[in-house]
Amino acid sequence: MKNVLKKKILVPVFAVVFLAVGSSFKSDFFEIAKQIEIFTTLFKELNMNYVDETNPAELMDVAIKNMLDGLDPYTKFLNEQDVEAYRINNAGEYSGVGALVRTYKDKLLIIEPYQGYPADDAGLKAGDEIIQIGDITIADFKDDASDLLKGANNTSVAITYKRQGEIKTTTIKRAAIEVDAVPYYKMVNEETGYIVLAKFNQKASKQTKDALIDLKNKGAKSIILDLRGNPGGLLSEAINITNLFVPKGELIVTTKSKVKKFNREYKTKNKPVDTEIPLVVLVNGRSASASEIVSGGLQDLDRAVVVGARSFGKGLVQRPLKLTYGTQLKVTISRYYTPSGRCIQSLDYWNRDERGNAVRTTEFNDFTTRNGRKVQDGGGVMPDVEINALKTNALTSALVNNNVIFDYATNYYFKNQVNSVSDFSFSDKDFKAFANHVGKSGFSFETETEKALKKAMNGKDQELFDASVQTNYNNLLAEINKSKITALDKYKKAIQKNLEDEIVKRYFYREGLYDYYLEHDEAILTSTDLLADKARYEGILK
Repeated sequence: MKNVLKKKILVPVFAVVFLAVGSSFKSDFFEIAKQIEIFTTLFKELNMNYVDETNPAELMDVAIKNMLDGLDPYTKFLNEQDVEAYRINNAGEYSGVGALVRTYKDKLLIIEPYQGYPADDAGLKAGDEIIQIGDITIADFKDDASDLLKGANNTSVAITYKRQGEIKTTTIKRAAIEVDAVPYYKMVNEETGYIVLAKFNQKASKQTKDALIDLKNKGAKSIILDLRGNPGGLLSEAINITNLFVPKGELIVTTKSKVKKFNREYKTKNKPVDTEIPLVVLVNGRSASASEIVSGGLQDLDRAVVVGARSFGKGLVQRPLKLTYGTQLKVTISRYYTPSGRCIQSLDYWNRDERGNAVRTTEFNDFTTRNGRKVQDGGGVMPDVEINALKTNALTSALVNNNVIFDYATNYYFKNQVNSVSDFSFSDKDFKAFANHVGKSGFSFETETEKALKKAMNGKDQELFDASVQTNYNNLLAEINKSKITALDKYKKAIQKNLEDEIVKRYFYREGLYDYYLEHDEAILTSTDLLADKARYEGILK
C-alpha cells in the first residue's frame, strides 16, 4: 500500500513544482490542474480515513523527496532549517563545535576536528564515535543528530563518545566557526607559490586574491592552484577567481536552459591581478562544479596547464527558488559550457540503466582551446598532465567509501608516535600491515563483472545450467574475490596516497598535511618541475 500511495502522491507534487518555476507548457494546464485536484483530495481523504494517525508534514516530506530523487542529486527541497544551513555554507561562518562529522543511524562519527576549535580543544579525535549528546541518545534520535552540536556561541554541550572501545565523556563550549576558502598558501621554493582553494564560498575570490598578491610579493614567479577535493559552490566566485588570471571581458561560462531568463553568458568584470604568470591548476576526481569552471575555463583559454586526474564532471547549475513558509527548492536550472563550448557533465540522470542508476557518458565530442589544442566534453576536465596516483579506481573508491582506510588510520594513530611531519614515512611494511587489515576487516565490494555474472546466472536461462556450470560459477566468484586483495598491489600508489593523507591529518591537521605535500606530493613536485621548465610549459599550451 505504501508504494501505491507514493506513486499517487509524487506526480501531483511534481506538477506543483513546475507551476512554481513558471512552466511554459501552457497546453498542459488542464492536466496540471487535474493532477493537483487529485492530489488534494487524496491527501485529505488519506489523513481523514487512514487506520492510524498520520503526520501530514512527514507524508508530504516523503512525497517531495522521493519525487526529486528521480531527477538528479542536486535538485532538493529545503525546509527552513535546510535554508539556513545552505546560507551558512555559502557564507563560510557558523556557530558550533568545529568538526566535520558523518551521521549514522546510531552514532555521529568524527571525521576531522578543526585545529584550535572547540571539538579539538575538548580532545576529540578523528574516529571518535559520539553516541549521546546531552540527554539524547543518537540511536533514538530520528532527525539529523549533527544539528544537536550546533547552537549559540558560548553555550555548552555534553557529549558521550566511544574511542577504541572505551566510553568517554567531555563538555564542548560552542564558538563561532570560520570556514576559510583558502586554508593554506605558501612558497614551494624561491620562485613558485602554492595556493589551496578548498571551497567556493563568499570568501573564495578575496582570499585567493590576497594569497596570490602576498605570494607575488614574496617572489613568486609561478603559481600552483590546488583544487583537488573542492566540491564547488558559488558560480560567481568561480568567475571572479578565473578573473584573477585573465583580462576583463573574457567569456568564462555560458549557461543554457529551457527557461530563457536562465540562458546567460558570464564574462569577467574586474581588473586581473596577473595575466602572464605561469599557472598550474591541480584537479582530481573530487574536483567538481565551480572547480571545473575554473580549471576548464583556464584550460580552454590556454591560460593554465591542468595537472592531476580527470575531474568529477558536474556540468549542471542550481538555483534556490523561494517557496512558501520559508522553504526553498534548489533546482537544476541549466547546463553550463566552458569557453570552448563543451559541457563536462559526466552522468546522465535522465536516461538511467535498468537498475535505476545514472549512466556515465562514454562518447566524447572534440573541442578546441584558443590555441587549437584538442579538449573533450562529457567526462569532467581531463588534465594536460596526468598523475596516476590521483586516478580513481573501483577498489580505492570502495576502500575510502567503506571507511577501511579511515579505520586503519585511526588505529595507526593510536599505536604509533610521530613527532613531526618530517619524521613521517609510510613504508612497505606499513602497506603490508594495511593489506592484512583489509583481509581481516570483512571488506568486500561488487565489481561490474560480478554484477554481470550474477545477472546472467539468475536470468531466464538458469534452469538450463547443470550442476557443473553452477560449480564453475561459484569457483569463478571465489577467484574474483581473491583477486580483489591481490589488486591492492596493482593500485598501491593510489591507495597509499589516500592512506598518507588520512594519517598525516591525524597528527598534524590540515596545515600539516599541506606542509607534507610540499615535500612529498607527486602532483606538486611534477608541477614545480614543469613550471621550472619554461619550454615544456609553453609547449603544452601551444
